Amino acid sequence: MSKMSGDRPALAIHGLGYEVADRVLLEGVNLQVSAGESVAVVGPSGSGKSTLLSCALGLIRPSAGSVEVAGANLSRMRQRRLERHRSSHIGVVFQFGELLPELTPVENVALAALLAGTDAQQAYARSEALLEELGVPYQGVPTGRLSGGERQRAAVARALVNEPTVLLADEPTGALDSVTRDSVTGLLFSVPKRWGCALVVVTHDAMVADRADQCWELVGATLVQRGVGAQA
Repeated sequence: MSKMSGDRPALAIHGLGYEVADRVLLEGVNLQVSAGESVAVVGPSGSGKSTLLSCALGLIRPSAGSVEVAGANLSRMRQRRLERHRSSHIGVVFQFGELLPELTPVENVALAALLAGTDAQQAYARSEALLEELGVPYQGVPTGRLSGGERQRAAVARALVNEPTVLLADEPTGALDSVTRDSVTGLLFSVPKRWGCALVVVTHDAMVADRADQCWELVGATLVQRGVGAQA
């Protein structure tokens, strides 16, 4: 289960702005996601989806506004505290998994827990339990020999191992075939209710986006709720 408690949003973005080289990528972006809720963000390439995700991760500092995860403003944190907060409260699933192919799945997942300071025995026990629950063979085979769907399920396990408040997914099905995509999509959108965290999926795939509780589109550097036409 996530570490979130009370009525405070798991992720709260207020008046977010970001510009680089006189180009405005984000302007006045607002978004709130509660524990147990899923949100999809869509938009064409270059619309600012990756920038928004990077701001939510605290990898880039916004020009204006704030990003709060578990009630803490990322833009006000010093680097060391930011890294600790990110490790404790944010999980990420990337398009290509970003797992170490020579390690077994359980080693890949446990590594994330170990880096967060978890005791080794607990890290491996938690990793094995997650991988088993997600249907991933986790011992005796290098991760590089798994199927694409199995690798993404292992990536989801790695993102969940530290019991995050917010799970971010960056084009998580972009490299998968249609059958595997549907399987991984089903898994991802089951996560908020099963593990009590907030889920934000950045995707160009309308079929994936349609599974979310809310869908927002980046239009003209700001978020518009799809089908509503009102600014976030």
